[in-house]
Amino acid sequence: MRAELRLLRLIIPYRGLLVVGLGTTLLASLLDGFTLVLLVPILKQLFGTAGALRSGSTQLEGLMDRVVDPLVAGLTPGQAAARLVVLLAAGLVLKNALSYASTQVSVRAQEGLVRDLRTRLFGHLLTLDFGFFQRTRGGQLISGIITEVDQTKTVITASLLSFFRSLVVVAVTLFILSQISLRLTLLTLAFVPFLVLGLQKLLRRLRAHARDRAHERGEITATATERLGAIRLIRSYGEELRETAHFKAQAERYRKRVIRTQRFSSLTGPVTEVFSGILVILIIWAATKPGLVGLGAPLTPEAVIVFLMAALRLTSPFKTIASFPAVMAVTLASAERIFGLLDQPAHEIEAPGDEPARFERDIVFDQVSFRYDDGDLVLRDISFTLAKGRVVALVGPSGAGKTTLADLLPRFHDPISGQILMDGVPLTRIGRRSLRSLMGVVSQDTVLLNDTVKANIAYGSPGATAEQIEAAAEAANAGPFIAVLPQGYNTVLGERGTRLSGGQRQRIAIARALLRDSPILILDEATSALDTESERLVQQAIERLMQERTVLVIAHRLATVRDADDIVVLYSGGIVQRGSHEELLRAGGLYRRLYDLQFRGEETALGVRV
Repeated sequence: MRAELRLLRLIIPYRGLLVVGLGTTLLASLLDGFTLVLLVPILKQLFGTAGALRSGSTQLEGLMDRVVDPLVAGLTPGQAAARLVVLLAAGLVLKNALSYASTQVSVRAQEGLVRDLRTRLFGHLLTLDFGFFQRTRGGQLISGIITEVDQTKTVITASLLSFFRSLVVVAVTLFILSQISLRLTLLTLAFVPFLVLGLQKLLRRLRAHARDRAHERGEITATATERLGAIRLIRSYGEELRETAHFKAQAERYRKRVIRTQRFSSLTGPVTEVFSGILVILIIWAATKPGLVGLGAPLTPEAVIVFLMAALRLTSPFKTIASFPAVMAVTLASAERIFGLLDQPAHEIEAPGDEPARFERDIVFDQVSFRYDDGDLVLRDISFTLAKGRVVALVGPSGAGKTTLADLLPRFHDPISGQILMDGVPLTRIGRRSLRSLMGVVSQDTVLLNDTVKANIAYGSPGATAEQIEAAAEAANAGPFIAVLPQGYNTVLGERGTRLSGGQRQRIAIARALLRDSPILILDEATSALDTESERLVQQAIERLMQERTVLVIAHRLATVRDADDIVVLYSGGIVQRGSHEELLRAGGLYRRLYDLQFRGEETALGVRV
């Protein structure tokens, strides 16, 4: 569906507000015309020609004389003019009150539309496959949610109402002009197609440049987001100047895109202004030529003045009407980017026939293979069983596929061949939400939100009480350091939990998993990159967390998996060994080599045996 039609469909929930807005706009525009034609009798009173229809009088003058005569009957010219001026002032006040009401209705509609579209886009992004986020820069997505969505409201509400108001003003004004001189009005309209045709080339170029500008705006947002998030890295390597130069170059490219877009966008106003100026000059000349306008005599002074004022009033609405396609071109470039994101296929979909998750016996990986997009296979024919209450460890060198294999269990990805079964039911037949409710995840990259300690621990368990949260924190060895934070459990941790050390962040994540109390646990390098004391505290917390649970654990440090019931050794996406710690040591092979690399040097240095 074209972007224009998809945008128009978005206003359906706000059709009531828009009808009110269009109604008040129509009334305001009609009152605008009324205040204009009311000048005719006022000027006639001032010129002393009231009630004296002359040969040069127009249909409009005759009509206004018949309407106004009862209002000013028996009054002196000064009194009559004063009464009409009061009527004119009342009309102006009412017109502007209606215009204000129309604007407020427009704001309510457009901001509601932006909220709906922004929420819809954010919610849709949460359903996309992880691969999409690996291919797309985060700043581009932020730009879409914030900037591009804001752009769409212009065409849907503000510009739409403005466009409608301008059409009404033009229609009312042309009616007034036609009542003064039909031939002169038709002559005026004959020049309009030249304006429309002159703008077409501008609009085609404008839309292309607007699309490029929207992309460049997303890139500069992405760069700023990424680099500010890596401020520690930048400072550590002294790259401030180079990063500033890189950002400056990107900002310069964006500047050029904006200039190119504005070059064509700004031309619509001057072109319309010149057209309107030529039109006014033509009207002034033609109004003084009785033969041209089809009258036997020149127009009366008051008719000429009103005609000129009406003609001048056409300039602004003509400019709005002419610039509306330019606004459309810029806005549609943003809309196309938004709809491009919304058209990405959703991955996290709960199918009507999905079964609820039940875990009583085991989880079986049966000849599972997987690849990312069109790349090489990351996993090849993986088969093993994770029985209930048992601990299975995945070990192997970096890049062996351990984390990818663990990600298949909560269905972050689905295998391209083979299947994973829970109690004999393929995971693809189990709803993702139901499946993940059985699982807790603690990874090496602990994710904490810019929220309180309490909120971070209770994430995923919104109904938890304060006592339950504190109990989980104590079991995770997090209670002591939380107690010394400025506001305790109400301390805001900052973005990504930067106020805490790595070990503290891990213990918060373990407390979160303890509170969730899921029967299945996935531990992905949970003790990596920690100092000895932090690792000891985290390991103690993990041991409590693993009690009476089914655990799939990934670890580079083989000391953490010695007690696993089964160890699966991966290499280049395939299983090369399986067994207990002692069995694998006796068998030699990759596990023994990894073990020797990690421990033999330490044992020799310490003069001890493990």
